Amino acid sequence: MGASISAGMIVDVLLPSVLFLIGVIVVFLYSRLDKKVDQLLGGQELHLKHIILLVVAMGTMVTVLLAIPEHALLGIFLFAYTAILFLFTFLFVPKWYLAVVPPVLFILSFLYFWNIFLFNFFAIIFGIGISVYLGNLFTWKTTAAFATLLTIMDIIQVLITKDMIKSFNRVLELGLPAFIELPMFPSVGGFSRLGLGDVFFFGLLSIQTTRKYGRKFGLASIATMAIVFFLFQTFLLNSTIQSFPGTVFIVSGWLTALAARHLYNLFISKKEVKPQMD
Repeated sequence: MGASISAGMIVDVLLPSVLFLIGVIVVFLYSRLDKKVDQLLGGQELHLKHIILLVVAMGTMVTVLLAIPEHALLGIFLFAYTAILFLFTFLFVPKWYLAVVPPVLFILSFLYFWNIFLFNFFAIIFGIGISVYLGNLFTWKTTAAFATLLTIMDIIQVLITKDMIKSFNRVLELGLPAFIELPMFPSVGGFSRLGLGDVFFFGLLSIQTTRKYGRKFGLASIATMAIVFFLFQTFLLNSTIQSFPGTVFIVSGWLTALAARHLYNLFISKKEVKPQMD
């Protein structure tokens, strides 16, 4: 994630709050669309070898984006966005002539009416759509593997090679909604940014946790991830660090939620066993 900051103590609750709402919406939509998605994907699931290839492909693409000409890069992203919008809309209205309307509106908006509100609106829709569509491809084990490998890749490309930052800046210059950009609140005078890859990661963990442990804990894990994200973000905004892997913030919140659940269950089990020992 990146941030544009000013001097003084900075606190931003807007981005973590939006991230929390995205997680809730993703879980809500997934619970109602998972069967349709499963039918469209033919019940396919990713295995460990696919996860490794996926992360390698994602890392390679970040580097390749630096060498792609501007017009080609613009075309690739616009095609990907329109495809995502079409597929996501098709889940709600399985009529192709209706599903093409949102992609057309997006292209027209991008070419003629683009502003920060439409930018964030479509970025959030893309993040939600990707999460709902790809959620069925993962299992609990492959999600854990993906979380580990993606975080490692993100750390390398943000902090070591810095290719992620360079690619992010290229996309930023083109005005493509490949990230969420929100003004800070309650602090003013700056913006917080989070890439769609991180949004998808947040949504995926929300879906898989809900699938494994139920909606109640799923929502609790979303809240925990948002809170931990807020704490990490506050530290980042008040440090000299300009950019840091958003995956670290998200996976830390996820592991915190899982650890808290494990400790709670351990406490309950000991409490139930204790009377039998007296």
